Amino acid sequence: MPAVGALAAGHWTGLLWGLLGALCAGIVPAAYIEWERGRGRWGDRHVVDRTQRAPIFLVILGSIGTGSLLMVAGGAPVGILTAMLALWVMTAGLLAVNTVWKISVDSAVASSVVTLLACVDSAWWLTAYALTAAVCWSRVALRYHTPAQTLAGAALGAATSLAYLVG
Repeated sequence: MPAVGALAAGHWTGLLWGLLGALCAGIVPAAYIEWERGRGRWGDRHVVDRTQRAPIFLVILGSIGTGSLLMVAGGAPVGILTAMLALWVMTAGLLAVNTVWKISVDSAVASSVVTLLACVDSAWWLTAYALTAAVCWSRVALRYHTPAQTLAGAALGAATSLAYLVG
């Protein structure tokens, strides 16, 4: 998010908006997961049981929504707001799919980051899809997901991030 913010704004202040985006889209949700783990609700940070994931998605939606409102109030560049909207829509999609089928959040996030960077900067970022493929492979190798679940996550992440081009 810091890179997306800086590239979208075209100057260093975008980096600060990107840091807010990272806080809301990544750090707050990760802290929530760790807090729930500490309370004994989940066994690990991956929360492999999809029936336990809804609260996480709701926290992410609330956190990204709050961050977006702060960005609007602070006059953030449209580019970082569009990226936040893309992440919010991706999370809503992950929540919807997760109610009936386990989809890979890690694959969605990896794909989303690559797509957002390609949209705000250069198509050369698409070469980083090799890293997304590695994330997908690792999720399958660890037996957290099937190939279909990782491909669906990656597709959802890319599709929702392409909204940046429309914004």
